[in-house]
Amino acid sequence: MNLILIESPELRGDRVHLSDARAEHITAVLKARLGDEIRVGLLNGNRGRAAVIAIEKGAVELDCRFDEPAPPPPRVDLLLALPRPKVMRRLWAQLAAMGVGRIILTNAWKVEKMYFDSHVLRPEGYRPPLIEGLQQAGDTRLPDVHVFKQFKILIEDELDGLFPDGLRLLARPGEGSSVLDAVPAARSGRVLLAVGPEGGWIPYEEELLTAHGFLPVSMGTRPLRTDTACLALLALAHAKQRREAGYHSL
Repeated sequence: MNLILIESPELRGDRVHLSDARAEHITAVLKARLGDEIRVGLLNGNRGRAAVIAIEKGAVELDCRFDEPAPPPPRVDLLLALPRPKVMRRLWAQLAAMGVGRIILTNAWKVEKMYFDSHVLRPEGYRPPLIEGLQQAGDTRLPDVHVFKQFKILIEDELDGLFPDGLRLLARPGEGSSVLDAVPAARSGRVLLAVGPEGGWIPYEEELLTAHGFLPVSMGTRPLRTDTACLALLALAHAKQRREAGYHSL
């Protein structure tokens, strides 16, 4: 953890009492002692520092001040055909760590319907790993998660409300424009990346996506696993956005 995240209901004034994995990390990994300061963040709020004011029987009490602004919200969203639950389980934390504003999960022809019954799609299943990813990245902003079992309804009826402006990109292996070439065309600065199932989108799905403003892009001819494709696309999109904003390195 590069940031200890705290939720507002846990606070008593400026103080918080921790007795879970965060307390163990503070004492065993950070090796904090009384009076030491550690980096903290308020979930969906500011960052700051906290003084360790008590350590007792695996519990830690902190005196917090949240006086540093949170990082800017990620300007990349992800539309993802739901992968196998075990893949999604390990992907949650990585997506949050990479930086994504909104995660939209949907059905597709090559997605098994039973995947939508998985515990990984319930808030108690995805919220902890998302927070884990934020703590790794030093961020505080929890991604919004939306789940749609009907692909056609999502694209035709719901997507404009979730993503009204910006650049929509349809990722697929093969020939075509690269993500690095496409990203600067975003009108509002936001990008929505659509990543299909490991078997790929079927032609009908690709036609529906392109009819609703998605531009095909490619990272080459090699078909990739879902988690690899998502992380590579996010890295490329963030890198190009940073370059366009005047930054020259990750």
